[in-house]
Amino acid sequence: MANHDTEPLLQLKDLKTYFKLNGGAMLHAVDGINLDIYEGETIGVVGESGCGKSTLGRSILRLIEPTSGQIIYKGEDVTKISQRKFRPLRQDLQIIFQDPYASIDPRKSVIEVIAEYMLIHKTYKRRADIYNRAAELMDLVGLARRYANMYPHELDGGRRQRIGIARALSLRPKFIVCDEPVSALDVSIQAQILNLLMDLGDELGLTYLFITHDLSVVKHISDRIMVMYLGQAVEIAPSEELFNNPLHPYTQALLAAIPEPDLSKRDIPFKTIKGEVSSPINVKPGCRFCKRCEYTKPECEGTNKPLNEVLPGHFVACELHK
Repeated sequence: MANHDTEPLLQLKDLKTYFKLNGGAMLHAVDGINLDIYEGETIGVVGESGCGKSTLGRSILRLIEPTSGQIIYKGEDVTKISQRKFRPLRQDLQIIFQDPYASIDPRKSVIEVIAEYMLIHKTYKRRADIYNRAAELMDLVGLARRYANMYPHELDGGRRQRIGIARALSLRPKFIVCDEPVSALDVSIQAQILNLLMDLGDELGLTYLFITHDLSVVKHISDRIMVMYLGQAVEIAPSEELFNNPLHPYTQALLAAIPEPDLSKRDIPFKTIKGEVSSPINVKPGCRFCKRCEYTKPECEGTNKPLNEVLPGHFVACELHK
């Protein structure tokens, strides 16, 4: 569990990532994210498809270069340093991708894929030591060594994702972006991978940014949750607090959409979000959810809403909670 009395491991300050479109218009994929991430904690990031979750994760790792703002890692602003100087930090900052097969070179065997990053960064002087470490990582993620010389297409999705996890762990990182790592897997396999990530987090002291659209998954794994809507954070709270006391109308609508397995509650009316998602291109100031919100007031438009701490550790950007 993270210690919030210490300095954050990673800080995002007004982070923005825009994409220029034909004609000069700007798509606001990530628009002013402020977030402190503490060592040892798991931050869940949820929201509809297209809200900027994956772009945020890639921007933190500078796989996509941010437009403006700051990424502060261990007290140092790493936003504008050259890629050459940023390269050693890639050992500390890793990512597990959504599609395990698309992120793996199909021409390499399992052991070669896991050893790939260690060979690039020359983690050990001898290649034999690198491959010995790769075999140890197979043990760590629950991948039998008999698969070492097989190829990714010969394995199922769960085993491929274990390869991706082993490769991400190969450089002994401190922080890992998990970009929907279980969404492409069967439900039973999802549970295995989630439990593996949680066990590894505890065992190795890892810090996760866990991106998902599955609210049941994010509740299971996260210490705190950030809800995103059209590139902005609309609510941040401890996991249990967010599920028990959602304050932003968008968060309330998301939670209301979770399927209810209890048949005795099947007569409860199903709450839907009306209207269409606003365009993220050349966005005007104001609450981006207001056109779909049943509580919209005139004050909701015209100025962007900052995140206010309305309860201890519970931040929300809404006119209803100022």
